[in-house]
Amino acid sequence: MGVVASISGEKSKDPSIQPLVDLVDGGMQAVNELILSKAGSNVEMIPEVARHLISSGGKRLRPMLTLALADMFGYRGDGHVTLAASVEFMHTATLLHDDVVDESDMRRGKLAARKLWGNQASVLVGDYLLGQAFKMMVDVGSLEALRILSEASAVIAEGEVMQLGAAHNIATDESRYMKVVEAKTAALFAAAAEVGPVISEAPDGMQQAARRYGMDLGLAFQLVDDALDYGGSADALGKQVGDDFREGKITLPVILSVQRGSDGDRAFWKRCLETHELEDGDLDHAIELIKRTDALADTIERARGFGSTALSALQPLPEGDIRDALAEAVEFCISRVY
Repeated sequence: MGVVASISGEKSKDPSIQPLVDLVDGGMQAVNELILSKAGSNVEMIPEVARHLISSGGKRLRPMLTLALADMFGYRGDGHVTLAASVEFMHTATLLHDDVVDESDMRRGKLAARKLWGNQASVLVGDYLLGQAFKMMVDVGSLEALRILSEASAVIAEGEVMQLGAAHNIATDESRYMKVVEAKTAALFAAAAEVGPVISEAPDGMQQAARRYGMDLGLAFQLVDDALDYGGSADALGKQVGDDFREGKITLPVILSVQRGSDGDRAFWKRCLETHELEDGDLDHAIELIKRTDALADTIERARGFGSTALSALQPLPEGDIRDALAEAVEFCISRVY
């Protein structure tokens, strides 16, 4: 990849998530073992569907946040492992549900579970994983951690409904879309980051700083994903480029392009995303419109802004390798668009 533009716009070496991976390696091994054991069931289809998605990869960034921020404050015990596994189950359940709602064919470079087992199985296995997640939260014995993660679960569901209401509607504005992103994506990042300091009994200010970091990292992460759908690669995105377009999703690059385009441009977006009358070459034309109106560049710039505030949120936290790795994780998320 060579050098990439950092959040500040300056050139720097390629950022990597590897320092964070290395710091929580032991904890993540325990998380993965717990995930596999808790995904089991006497009902044969449940572990088949769950493990199809769980084993297909993903960065596991959210559970790594829980582990790292618990370690930062000297947590002793295995509650952070249990909560990290709960966070990953919540995320996996959301993906299973999302793919049904969005009628997605691919997830993490593989056929979506719904394409192999059907929509009903995907929804029900997602529900099972949520149930397992809450059982594990109770096992930890922290009412505050349970409150944080259960509230996140409710907010994520609200975000799904908000997105459904905005689907295929090119009149959706940036403010409404950002509320969807905050609920659907950033809420779980925030909760995953916050529960580590909570179970470590860190001061309230440290807990809130960790939450702010997770929230802004999640916002940056999602905006980068929005940009990648129109200007990235399948490897970076984990699904086919153009999936958002084909599914009629109204994301920030589309919103900005619609606002800045001509009447003819808006008619194109309406045909493609509202009436879903797609023709050969439409994706290429959509990418050209988004680039011509600077919608792609401005989406990336907004992601950089949230990345900067995530870095600022880290400043009150204890200095050291963990804080440095969390900072580099922000740079890594932004760098995916280059």
